[in-house]
Amino acid sequence: MKKLALLCMLLPLFAAAQTYPSKPVKIIVPAQPGGGLDLVGRTIAEQMSRALGQSFFVENSAGGGGSIAAMATARAAPDGYTLMVGYVGTHGTNPAVRRLNYDAVNDFTPISMVGGTPNILVVIPGVPVADLQSFIDYAKQNPDKLNYGTGGIGLLNHLALEQFRAVAGIEQVTYGHYRGIGPAFKDMLGGQIQVLMPGLAAALPHLRNAKVKPLAITGLKRHPLVPEVPTFEELGFKGFDGVQWYGIVGPARLPGEVTQRLNAEINKAITSPALQQRLASEALTAMPMSPQEFGAFIRSEIARYSALAKARNIRLDD
Repeated sequence: MKKLALLCMLLPLFAAAQTYPSKPVKIIVPAQPGGGLDLVGRTIAEQMSRALGQSFFVENSAGGGGSIAAMATARAAPDGYTLMVGYVGTHGTNPAVRRLNYDAVNDFTPISMVGGTPNILVVIPGVPVADLQSFIDYAKQNPDKLNYGTGGIGLLNHLALEQFRAVAGIEQVTYGHYRGIGPAFKDMLGGQIQVLMPGLAAALPHLRNAKVKPLAITGLKRHPLVPEVPTFEELGFKGFDGVQWYGIVGPARLPGEVTQRLNAEINKAITSPALQQRLASEALTAMPMSPQEFGAFIRSEIARYSALAKARNIRLDD
């Protein structure tokens, strides 16, 4: 009887999958407008609207390091009409460093990876430093003159700064934690904070306008959009190879037909030369994966940052 009841519950979902999408689809972006998350959400919404002949629209939901958006997605009906930009914060670093009201693996259906971008350490032009070493020296000698910003507690741009502080020996800092990297940049341009380590995709417009000064970038080789910026690796800091990655997830138990259709269309879009060029211009490298590969990637990222947090003794609930 239980199996029959379950089948009766699932049959409408299977039937709906055959005509999906028959109404507008919401993509929740766990940040305020501006920054890499919003860029990815709106890019995918635009591509899917065109490919599937139905409206895909973005709903920005900031707060809690992405947990508010994640919980709203996890609790949504598993019918494909509520999706989310799941990224390294919601499905990588946050599960590694804090207790959450959602399970980053079991409460979601991984649909498709979109792409990734390195993180870059930037300061405002008024900070009197020329390179990474002079910044370290200045930060140690003038802790009261620097305010550090993040897009939220426990996100990669926060964890990466903590990792850097630990290896550089910068002990005393003042943090400002924001509801997304967009608001953090707003205050940085206003002079309230002086130091950020955002994804390159979010930093690029401000780098092009010379509003911020780059000091070092993550990854094992220099990025073609900012070839003048050295990597942490070449400056002697090992282990700074994390990627600010972005993908699309849905609630758990999403019908396989819906998952596969979305995955196929997203992969088709991000591997097209036109969109790859557009993503590359925004410092995003396409990373097409199957739903199974994306799920395995998420699990590996949680393990990676759990090990880092343990090694650095970073725990945000304590």
